[in-house]
Amino acid sequence: MPQFEFSSAILWSQLVWLAIFFVVLYFGIVRFTLPKVGRVMQAREDQVSGDLANAESAKAAADRMAADYDAGVAAAQETARARLVEARAAASAALEAQLKASHDAIATKTAAAEADLGKARDRAMGEIEGVAATAAADIVERLTGTRPSDTIAGNAARLAIG
Repeated sequence: MPQFEFSSAILWSQLVWLAIFFVVLYFGIVRFTLPKVGRVMQAREDQVSGDLANAESAKAAADRMAADYDAGVAAAQETARARLVEARAAASAALEAQLKASHDAIATKTAAAEADLGKARDRAMGEIEGVAATAAADIVERLTGTRPSDTIAGNAARLAIG
């Protein structure tokens, strides 16, 4: 291969042209292309850093909001518990008042009913004594032929019943 023949003069001219093209390409790339690539890379790095900073601040804000929300929920639950306890106490007091009023009304009605029952019993006993006295006087009259007085028949009926 003629490229690897070091004795020929063509090799030295090829090496010179290689060096020239290398220098031209190197400085063309270094001077024009690499700064653009560096700026693009720096812009991307800055953008990623900014995005990360924004994400961290957004996460911190979200964490604060979550903590505030949890605190609000806990406060609302505590308030609801307190209201529930108050409502239960109020309902219990109202129920006790109604039960007391009902008990008093029932006691009043019971006393009135017992009084009415006592009066009715006394009337019934009076009527029974009257009927018993009349029956006893009739029986004595049939057996003896003479009718006893109403007071004697009433006393005898009262003793027999009572």
